[in-house]
Amino acid sequence: MAVNKKQEFSAEEVALSEFAKALSHPARVAILRTLAEKQMCICGEIVEVLPLAQATVSQHLKELKNAGLITGEIEGVRSCYCIHWDNLEAMAARFEQFAASLRALKPVENCC
Repeated sequence: MAVNKKQEFSAEEVALSEFAKALSHPARVAILRTLAEKQMCICGEIVEVLPLAQATVSQHLKELKNAGLITGEIEGVRSCYCIHWDNLEAMAARFEQFAASLRALKPVENCC
């Protein structure tokens, strides 16, 4: 049985990895781009622009929602989604800070 050792890492490392995981599928990147372009979207419209089945799109929407990158509301038989801009901006800033901290440690010469 696999053991989850997330608690062995800092909260920042876990948050960054969860953000990266949320963006780790091209469908999720495409969904975010579609939502940004349309500014608000129903699930059916998202399905129309992606080469995926509705059930698959729903799974990707669920991952993005669980990561806090989108919000969604049910309006009758429709689900309406939009980007949670505050969370996206906060995670992007954290990721940039992480990248900057790595760049600060970059050696003068490459090791490989």
